[in-house]
Amino acid sequence: MAATPEQPAPATPRRKPGRHRGEGQWARGHFTPLNGNEQFKKDDDGLNVRTRIETIYSKAGFDSIDPNDLRGRMRWWGLYTQRKPGIDGGKTAVLEPEELDDEYFMLRVRIDGGRLTTRQLRVIGEISQEFARGTADITDRQNVQYHWIRIEDVPEIWNRLEAVGLSTTEACGDTPRVIIGSPVAGIAEDEIIDGTPAIEEIHRRIIGNKDFSNLPRKFKSAVSGSPLLDVAHEINDIAFVGVEHPEHGPGFDLWVGGGLSTNPKIGVRLGAWVPLDEVPDVYTGVISIFRDYGYRRLRNRARLKFLVADWGAERFRQVLEDEYLGRKLVDGPAPAQPVQQWRDHVGVHRQQDGRFYVGFAPRVGRVDGATLTKIADVAEAHGSGRVRTTVEQKMIVLDVEEDRVESLVGALEALDLRVQPSPFRRGTMACTGIEFCKLAIVETKARGSSLIDELERRLPEFDQPITINLNGCPNACARIQVADIGLKGQLVLDDAGRQVEGYQVHLGGALGLEAGFGRKVRGLKVTAAELPDYIERVLTRYQAEREPGERFATWAARAPEEALS
Repeated sequence: MAATPEQPAPATPRRKPGRHRGEGQWARGHFTPLNGNEQFKKDDDGLNVRTRIETIYSKAGFDSIDPNDLRGRMRWWGLYTQRKPGIDGGKTAVLEPEELDDEYFMLRVRIDGGRLTTRQLRVIGEISQEFARGTADITDRQNVQYHWIRIEDVPEIWNRLEAVGLSTTEACGDTPRVIIGSPVAGIAEDEIIDGTPAIEEIHRRIIGNKDFSNLPRKFKSAVSGSPLLDVAHEINDIAFVGVEHPEHGPGFDLWVGGGLSTNPKIGVRLGAWVPLDEVPDVYTGVISIFRDYGYRRLRNRARLKFLVADWGAERFRQVLEDEYLGRKLVDGPAPAQPVQQWRDHVGVHRQQDGRFYVGFAPRVGRVDGATLTKIADVAEAHGSGRVRTTVEQKMIVLDVEEDRVESLVGALEALDLRVQPSPFRRGTMACTGIEFCKLAIVETKARGSSLIDELERRLPEFDQPITINLNGCPNACARIQVADIGLKGQLVLDDAGRQVEGYQVHLGGALGLEAGFGRKVRGLKVTAAELPDYIERVLTRYQAEREPGERFATWAARAPEEALS
């Protein structure tokens, strides 16, 4: 209320003495660690733990590992403790970390751009069989994850990976994670621009560099010149998306601040066009803003998306230009919407050079070391030395001559790797789930696989693109908010009042085509046992009620709640 002559302004309340903590932003002088994670990072850089793993822990065993290394710094080298078997989902948020920890690790192999040689793939498969009880899941960030890894074996695994040019460096932790890229960069006929040189230069400059190994939290990035928008750019901290500038030609549109988890946000365009040779500089500028201005006080606000939301695109771009680049960026156009919903490159496609690439679908990313070794053998037998992973938990064999394509397809299908999968095999993804993950509440991988079989049996004529994403907890590693049908794992009550595994349902999320988050119908939760019935029911209604050419996401947005329950 404004002051008047008759009513003096109220006195300003006195601030208590002491330094204001702010949000823990280094650029504002807030260097004092404000939580346990910030403290252990200040005490010792996470990259330094490798020496202790090689010289102490691998020799003295699991019990010798310092707790701040075990549940903190070892992530800088791709290592997480996995969930102890037999602990049900109701205890996930109740037990202490040491009660959840098994004496085995998940180990993540970073595969920047999804690029692998058949030799590298064979080594990944051999390590799986020798050290990981055959496990080797393909993730939705183009990586491969092992389970059942013993600390005693980690140095030897590193030696074998690094001998073929692979690593686990900063595959986890508060670091620049894998740089995802179009799996058909440099080969697709419709490509706008090949981002591979930028990915390689970013990796050379940034990964393993201690200037960027203590970030507020993880930093996810993507580079793609494909018109299919095939790297989920909307949900990365930074993304470079191929566009054609009317004056300057092909380059990249710059996006920042995307991310999911429990507070999802679609990334925002900065309206800047970036030529290929400037992508590494701009990447370095954005990650530096995150390091210096990112929020470190509260872990649940430590992602770049919160800073972008508070600043807005205009201020973020200004800080990037004025404080980090020392120059203005060129204004540029937004990317065009893709012409199709599928962005996984599954199927047979002609390359720029006249040869073909062949994309295929495992079940929910679940493969094993023996299968990966066989894929390498099959690819080489058909003249290929290159394979790729995708952000949809799929794989691709490159460089196949036309007269070898049919034989390759047959060899892959014999391994249960579908080149012409049903929409359900093609569109179902699942996170690690309670089998190995300490954060999970419900099972996902086996349930996703059985769900595919059920839906193929019940709806054999269904032919529309559909994405069904299963997540074991609220953290959205399987991107539930942007799926046609997103399933967030939680414990629910069945008809008898018993607490059982189930899912909260999100409907109508999307990326690429009118990107947005799915709709939550009030009170709509489904038990695991009811899941096939529920999805069959909803998809049957969609088929009956859809307009010509209408996508599931569009129908779900307009359908009454009773049609979605």
